[in-house]
Amino acid sequence: MSKTNKKVIECLSEIFQAEMAGIVRYLHYSFMIMGHNRIPIQKWFRDQASESTAHTIAVGELITAYGGHPPIISAKMEETNKHGVDQILKESLKFEEETLDLYKALVKVAVDAEDIALEEFARGQVMAETNHIFEVKKMLIKP
Repeated sequence: MSKTNKKVIECLSEIFQAEMAGIVRYLHYSFMIMGHNRIPIQKWFRDQASESTAHTIAVGELITAYGGHPPIISAKMEETNKHGVDQILKESLKFEEETLDLYKALVKVAVDAEDIALEEFARGQVMAETNHIFEVKKMLIKP
């Protein structure tokens, strides 16, 4: 395996673990939403879990394409046992910002490797994560 592929796989593996954690995180949040607005908020979290699943699949396929082996474990997650909507959204925002940083790191690795396809994938994910951050920030604004 080339040194470049090793860097790519390391970066992708970290993203893979974060996205796997996102699946668990967002499903957990969807179960913990209570109150009058439960249905739309629960659906939003389940949609986020589905999107994390799609990201995990895409990243896993890339890992194997570069000769790697997707990790079997997810990134560590903290359970605060605070399940108010605002608290959950703040935790989501932190998670999205951390994941955005991982995708930005992948952009740099792809640029260094002169791998345009990987760079385009990473930039698309940066845009998706940025949009998630915008949405969560808007959800945290008090009407």
